[in-house]
Amino acid sequence: MTATSSGSGSGSQAQIYQRLRSHLAFLKLRAAAEALPAVLDAARDGEVSVLEALERLLGIEADATGARQTASRLHFANLPAPWRIEDYDFTAQPGADEALIRELASLRFLADASNVLFIGPPGVGKTMLAIGLARAAAQAGHRAYFTTCEAIVRKLTKAIAEHRFDTGLRFFSQPKLLVLDEFGYRRLDEDGRSLLFEVVNARYLKGSIIITSHVGIAEWAERLDDPMLAAALVDRLLHRGVIVAINGPSYRMRTHQARAEELRLATTGTTGDQA
Repeated sequence: MTATSSGSGSGSQAQIYQRLRSHLAFLKLRAAAEALPAVLDAARDGEVSVLEALERLLGIEADATGARQTASRLHFANLPAPWRIEDYDFTAQPGADEALIRELASLRFLADASNVLFIGPPGVGKTMLAIGLARAAAQAGHRAYFTTCEAIVRKLTKAIAEHRFDTGLRFFSQPKLLVLDEFGYRRLDEDGRSLLFEVVNARYLKGSIIITSHVGIAEWAERLDDPMLAAALVDRLLHRGVIVAINGPSYRMRTHQARAEELRLATTGTTGDQA
């Protein structure tokens, strides 16, 4: 739609149209500016009223702004995979409590800064579920951040060396949801254990934490080599927390077995054709 058509050929209306485009550009309402000709055409043809046209124009811009904000939150979340809760195969993983996980997917646990501990052997989908919940949180308008326990200790150690520990700790304490993957995967030294506790303590009753661990809580004291610190961690995490224990077949092993079977069948089929 051109400026002249928008104003029925009138120079005055053409000028108003150009000023309107200029206002939208100045306010950085790019989606509304792009939609303006089509919306004005609809209003001119009587398809919508002036009020409806204005609502449609602002609605387009609001949707575009929401999409940009969601994309920004997902980028900040640092998710290592595109998994969603819907991608988790509950039928293939009978050890997972589907009702409980579906309840967690409602994100009500974020409202009172509750924590979630996924405990189970390697390969049962703990990280997949944690990523799915973090993605759901980001899409719902919350700031979420995914990291491993080893990475968070490394980053805070660097922050201390650069005399910006408070800033580093604030980065991990501010998101509505923090995912700490691979808890207990590697043994931490005394400084590392203390830094991990600092993060949990800073978020206590303020923001939710999701932890994934192949180590049962009863073994945390031995794994951390510090019974007192382990008890303090458990106390803060479980004050408002839920344990999701998953015992079942490994996702990765099942995928490997399925691929091996496909290869075997393909090889058998090829051999039969050649024979």
